[in-house]
Amino acid sequence: MPPLATLSCPSSSSLSRYSITSSFPSSSSSSNRATASTASLAFGFRTKPKIPTRTLGRPGIMTLNSPIRCAVSIEKETPETERPETFLREADGGGNGAASSPSESSVRARFERMIREAQDRVCEAIEAVDGGGKFKEDVWSRPGGGGGISRVLQDGAVWEKAGVNVSVVYGVMPPEAYRAAKGAASDQKPGPVPFFAAGISSVLHPHNPFAPTLHFNYRYFETDAPKDAPGAPRQWWFGGGTDFTPSYIFEEDVKHFHSVQKNACDKFDPSFYPRFKKWCDDYFYIKHRGERRGLGGIFFDDLNDYDQEMLLAFATECADCVIPAYIPIIEKRKDMPFTEKHKAWQQLRRGRYVEFNLVYDRGTTFGLKTGGRIESILVSLPLTARWEYDHKPEEGSEEWKLLDACINPKEWL
Repeated sequence: MPPLATLSCPSSSSLSRYSITSSFPSSSSSSNRATASTASLAFGFRTKPKIPTRTLGRPGIMTLNSPIRCAVSIEKETPETERPETFLREADGGGNGAASSPSESSVRARFERMIREAQDRVCEAIEAVDGGGKFKEDVWSRPGGGGGISRVLQDGAVWEKAGVNVSVVYGVMPPEAYRAAKGAASDQKPGPVPFFAAGISSVLHPHNPFAPTLHFNYRYFETDAPKDAPGAPRQWWFGGGTDFTPSYIFEEDVKHFHSVQKNACDKFDPSFYPRFKKWCDDYFYIKHRGERRGLGGIFFDDLNDYDQEMLLAFATECADCVIPAYIPIIEKRKDMPFTEKHKAWQQLRRGRYVEFNLVYDRGTTFGLKTGGRIESILVSLPLTARWEYDHKPEEGSEEWKLLDACINPKEWL
């Protein structure tokens, strides 16, 4: 999933607005919501805005079973030569208004700090293991606040492609979306609802077919209620997850990965791991193949039914667990000898990865349909993939075992 996209409408004639009309289907279930505003961040939108016709579900989330049309607008991004200390507006803790200690700063400020620090740690770990490859960095900002940092390492010694992106977005949600989402009475007519979104997103594709691909994404979303709008109270929620996509099963690796996810979850609520593992298995399902993209992990969205501080700590813990969950596995597998047959199977599984991302992933499909920043949208795709006509692995083979586990999700712990 690329970094967060934004769903917004024009808020001021002084803004340089770029927007587009988009149509896409979605579902009303909590695990299948099309999270437009928290699916992928830092896209640049173009063409003339149109008024949305209908939206249902949580603010910024499309939940109709039939195609809908939504207007999207956002300020044009400005390339930067240096990373700013923060992308936040001063009122949120940016600039000279930054709080003197983490306990004094807003959730927005602490979440941005967390994702920026996580990006640095993950990139440092990736470069250290690669032993030579370096990340290319692009930085951008927007005049009204927000911006992002994209880092990509390509053709390294260990990684074919590794992307780690962070983004912060300020936007405005159409009032129709908020009224429908909250079931407000018809006499309650809030104006456009401002929102804030921030997230980190990463996909890591190694060369060696015995070394697994990893994806992780953590995000935070808030709406700001207009003072004179009783029908639009302030809302917030967290989303994200970490999932694991090997081409070959080493059971000790899968157990290690899942045990790290479970330990992180159990620190906060013992129901989290089984609940979020199933959510992950359900989300990364390739319908037209009847199989999952990989061997799962955890995934959650629209999470706001716990204390906000607890969920911020939970998202932080999950992001902190990326390196210990993944790097020890890479260290064990990156130099294993392999054959052309092993590589061909990895490329076929990479093809499945591409299929899921381009057909089903909410962030990718939304970005493509709205003319977003293409390099950010497609950073999750591998450099190489393969499709063979009617390929079927031999029953009982190592390739067949992987496919069977993708078709029939297992409890690894």
